[in-house]
Amino acid sequence: MQRIMIIRHAEKPIAGRQDRSVCINGFHKKHELTVRGWQRAAALVRFFTMPADAHPVSPPRTIFAAAATPSSPSLRSQRTLEPLSSALGIPINLDHAEYEEAALALAVLAAEPPVLIAWHHHSIPQLVRHIGGDSLSAPADWPDDRYDVVWTLDREPPAGAWQFRQAPQQLFPHDQAHPI
Repeated sequence: MQRIMIIRHAEKPIAGRQDRSVCINGFHKKHELTVRGWQRAAALVRFFTMPADAHPVSPPRTIFAAAATPSSPSLRSQRTLEPLSSALGIPINLDHAEYEEAALALAVLAAEPPVLIAWHHHSIPQLVRHIGGDSLSAPADWPDDRYDVVWTLDREPPAGAWQFRQAPQQLFPHDQAHPI
C-alpha cells in the first residue's frame, strides 16, 4: 500500500495571545515554533512510531517539510519534524518550498512510502488535490486553529484510487477528538 500522511506544522504565535516563537534554545526568534509547538514536535515522535496495529498512522520512511525561502522564511515545518527525523535516522527532504505543491506532489509520489509531510495549512488542501485529484473527498480548507490532525492518503498499487481519511492526534488535553 502507498501511504502519504500530511500534518500542519506545529503551533505558531497567534495574534492577540501572549505566546511567542522561540528557537530551540528558548530565545525569541521569528518564524519558529511556540513552546507548545516544540512540545507537539516532541510528542509526534511517539505518535508516529507506535505499532501500526494500534494506531491509524505508520512510521514514515520518507519525510518532507517546507523549505524556508526569502518570501516564506518560516522554519516551522522543518522544526516540527526534526525530533522525529532524529529518532528515526531519516533526513528531512527540504527540496520544495511553499507554493511548490505540484512539484512536491511529484516527489512524494516517487518517494518510498510511507511518506510524512509537514506543510503550511493553507496549502495542504491544494497539495492533496495534486496527489489525489480533484475528485478526492477531502476538506477544501484547513482551519487556522487546528494543529492536531493527520490527513492520510492510501492507495493500493499500482494505480488504485486514493482513499482519504483523518486521524486526530490527541496528544494534549486541548487537542480536539474530531476531524476537520
